Amino acid sequence: MLKKLLKIFSQNKSHSALILIGTAVWSLTMIKSGLVYSYGMGFWGPNGHDGIWHIALAGGLARGTMQMPIFAGEVIKNYHIGFDLFLAAVHKLSLIPIHILYFQILPPVFAILVGIFCHKFVYLWTKNKTKTFWAVFFLYFGGGLGWFVNLLKGQEIAGESMFWSQQSVSTLINPPYAFSLVLIFAGLFYFHKGLEQKNKNDLILATFIFGVLIQIKVYAGILMLVGLMLAGIWNVWKMKGLAVLKVFVGSLILSILLFTPSAGKVSRVLVFKPFWFLETMMIFPDRLGWEKFGEAMVNYKLGGTWLKAIIAYGLALFIFIIGNFGSRVIGIFWFWRKGKVLRSYQYVEVLMIAVIFTGIILPLFIVQKGTAWNTIQFMYYSLLFIGVLAGVYFGGITMKLKSMMVRIFILLTILLTVPTTPGVLFYHYLPSRPPAMISKKEMEALDFLSNQNGGIVLTQPFDKKKADAAIVFPPRPLYLYESTAYVSAFSEKTTYLEDQMNLEITGYDWQSRRRKVENFFSNGNLSDNSVFLKNNKIEFLYILKDFKEGNLEENQFLSKIYENSEVEIYRVN
Repeated sequence: MLKKLLKIFSQNKSHSALILIGTAVWSLTMIKSGLVYSYGMGFWGPNGHDGIWHIALAGGLARGTMQMPIFAGEVIKNYHIGFDLFLAAVHKLSLIPIHILYFQILPPVFAILVGIFCHKFVYLWTKNKTKTFWAVFFLYFGGGLGWFVNLLKGQEIAGESMFWSQQSVSTLINPPYAFSLVLIFAGLFYFHKGLEQKNKNDLILATFIFGVLIQIKVYAGILMLVGLMLAGIWNVWKMKGLAVLKVFVGSLILSILLFTPSAGKVSRVLVFKPFWFLETMMIFPDRLGWEKFGEAMVNYKLGGTWLKAIIAYGLALFIFIIGNFGSRVIGIFWFWRKGKVLRSYQYVEVLMIAVIFTGIILPLFIVQKGTAWNTIQFMYYSLLFIGVLAGVYFGGITMKLKSMMVRIFILLTILLTVPTTPGVLFYHYLPSRPPAMISKKEMEALDFLSNQNGGIVLTQPFDKKKADAAIVFPPRPLYLYESTAYVSAFSEKTTYLEDQMNLEITGYDWQSRRRKVENFFSNGNLSDNSVFLKNNKIEFLYILKDFKEGNLEENQFLSKIYENSEVEIYRVN
């Protein structure tokens, strides 16, 4: 495998340089997080929440339990754990700490593999190096037009998610998404190769890859199954055989077998809420913020003024698509160039088209309970494949233009595409001080706790009011930043209640448990508190001195086993 990779890089120097530059740029969003600095362990961007969640989840799986690491006594449900299982397995085999794997090692590995497999697939499909080069370019550097809107407003060149969807530069901050891209392009490569060469082993491998995808990223699994189904039906209609349909059926069966055991009721997670993203994109000040237009379109709908509503929502949809697609919108011209002769389309093209349209349609109608914007992740895959089509079309155009026109065309396209990338990096991931941290004192306390045998840990619940009221210059301690899983992640223990955001997303009744925890810390009845700890098998209390209430030392059922200037740790007798 290594020899093959070296051969690819030596034979395609410009393509190899593009993949290496893209890998380096993507990795900048991750590699600074999880390292210890003068103030403690720093976390840039969403790594202070999402990254810690994955570290906690992988840590629990590495300990050999399917228990929810932040909600003791309950098993993991309504969540795709494929990436976290992979992370746990690599940790067990290598003995490298999970947070080092998560932030410093796996991101560049995923980034380079995505580029290599995208290159292999697109070249196999198009048989054209120029088209392949530009498809990989849009893969790594594709961006929306939020930066352009900010430029018109006289603001900084940022605004990556102004139209809701994240862009290419942020791929690695969502490692399950990045891992799913590796599998998608690897699956497409073996799928296409197997069909072209009639190689059953390649088709079996592709079936397996597409089948496990749903446990890596459920959005990817759903979209690829839809794409495979329609591509299979298409091939049958063209009388090209049942091979594609067989891959779909095999992938579907494997997906059901893998996903069903950990799936809860869909109705508890997803909600039918048409055009929520369009409305909030217009109204929310941290998105496009065209409030008058947004309020007008909502009022047209509520008032039954359907003609005006259709026009307003149609315009909002156009802005939503163009704003997110950015220069990748030239991929739409690929359809024009392909023509209206339906039978000229290949199964792989039907698959990509199906993913693009399904990835746009689904978030327009459904949102997720707790964190409504989560379903925008369907659209990430639409942007992925429209970027591939944009690269193929763009590459074809540059081959036909004269040299001076080619240079101008390429320069304009790069100027419209690239600004999102430095805008995101300079404002979110390259500043010297991060927004969130774990102090050195807390790291010492968590390290001590990790060396204690077994046990469920009780922590003080995150207090948003206190966090908002606290005057703290960045980086903020995680307990004043967001409800996270950091005690579980770095103590290597299961906590009784942490990270309320992910508990809400995955459908746990965390509210009633929080009331019990609040009652414990405010209740002076020692007998009641002792029963609470015993019934819930709690063995440790991790107490932040800044939020400590009452004198825990007076409780005979608690023994203080650790203390520093910020933290106290108690063992339950």
